Amino acid sequence: QCPWGAPTTTSISCSLADVMSEQLAKELQLEEENAAFPEVVAVAEGPFITGENTDTSSDLMLAQMLQMEFDREYDAQLRREEKKINGHSKVSISFENYRKVHPYDSDSSEDEVDWQDTRHDPYRADKPTTTPRKGFIGKGKDITTKHDEVVCGRKNTARMENFAPEFQVGDGIGMDLKLSNQVFNALKQHAYSEERRSARLHEKKEHSTAEKAVDPKTRLLLYKMVNAGMLETITGCISTGKESVVFHAYGGISTTEDKVIPPECAIKVFKTTLNEFKNRDKYIKDDYRFKDRFSKLNPRKIIRMWAEKEMHNLTRMQNAGIPCPQVVILKKHILVMSFIGQDQVPAPKLKDVILSSEDMKKAYCQVLNMMQQLYKECNLVHADLSEYNMLWHDGKVWLIDVSQSVEPTHPHGLEFLFRDCRNVSQFFQKAGVAEALNERELFNAVSGLNITADNEVDFQEEIEALEKMNEDHVQNQGKKLSMFSSDGDPPIYDE
Repeated sequence: QCPWGAPTTTSISCSLADVMSEQLAKELQLEEENAAFPEVVAVAEGPFITGENTDTSSDLMLAQMLQMEFDREYDAQLRREEKKINGHSKVSISFENYRKVHPYDSDSSEDEVDWQDTRHDPYRADKPTTTPRKGFIGKGKDITTKHDEVVCGRKNTARMENFAPEFQVGDGIGMDLKLSNQVFNALKQHAYSEERRSARLHEKKEHSTAEKAVDPKTRLLLYKMVNAGMLETITGCISTGKESVVFHAYGGISTTEDKVIPPECAIKVFKTTLNEFKNRDKYIKDDYRFKDRFSKLNPRKIIRMWAEKEMHNLTRMQNAGIPCPQVVILKKHILVMSFIGQDQVPAPKLKDVILSSEDMKKAYCQVLNMMQQLYKECNLVHADLSEYNMLWHDGKVWLIDVSQSVEPTHPHGLEFLFRDCRNVSQFFQKAGVAEALNERELFNAVSGLNITADNEVDFQEEIEALEKMNEDHVQNQGKKLSMFSSDGDPPIYDE
């Protein structure tokens, strides 16, 4: 008899095949779990645990599901590492070759990239082969030099990336494109031409002035004048021309005692476009005052010289007492003068004003006197005198626009004087001034040269002969000539 007592239940005998049965083991496990955890087993019961689902009963299917879950976690880890390494860099690396991607993986999140295996993509361009080394390759007749067609073609394709960013060249390297030297040189020349053209357009926009507008540099100079107190405010544009734009401004307070700023000023901005000065270099390149500097300057600095030339001419006229604008200051190509007019209204030009016969006769006498003063006292020829460059203000004529004025010793000075006399004579004769002289008489009255000729052709020939003598003397002696004598005799030269 057993000391621990007899067993309450008798064991059921079974065969070895039943003991080794997997189905029997599952049933026994379920009985034990139901006895220990009845509620948990009730919740966990399902097709995934029970043997009723035949799909999960296969070990192969379970292994595939576990492997898919592992691959998903592995790919997610690779994406995190790739994102951390690349960051915001334009050049990135990819772990695509290390991914475990499956076509039936449909449980990926929406924010993750749907990667595609492109290792065997038939539409993907082949990588270009490396350039072979120059020299002999192997044995026999195989040789590759720097003049090889394939080598040069691939090098030309790679060099296209050095073109300007505006020149679209595409991805020629990925396509293993081979450009011949002729095609590459043509593309290179076109790219450089387009780059220079873009630079010229930008330079013209930044350094040129348009009508009723100024470039940024000119605007900065005007701002400096206003900030310095020289000008109180710039009101607006008065007139525009081929060579300059004139603005009206109110004067400010002078910083020096010797300089007086008028209440109203005229700002003359010379245009920095070169196309307006193609035919105007003859007024300045032969002027002895600027001849030495003319050949040493670039075309844009000549425009500043043009403004300087008008300042000097106005100063001479002002010292001689000729009615003209008073020079205030010159800053590069900006000339500030006194304003001829009142309350922002400029004085009318002589061609626009309506005068009585007495006032017109008075204006003619003033113009004749000013031309004589300009020639004899100022030693200048206006060179563009007409009713367009004369203003009527306070009952008298004012001369403006003297930037092209030259001295009588200029190689074309007498020609310019004769042209001025013709313009003045024709205007006042049409205005009904009976005392108006013709162009030849007016020329002799202004210059003092007693040129006698029956017609205009012979008169101009004598003028050209005098200019030729003057030019030869300047070249031989290398010094400035004196003024033409005003006593009616032929011109006398200083030896």
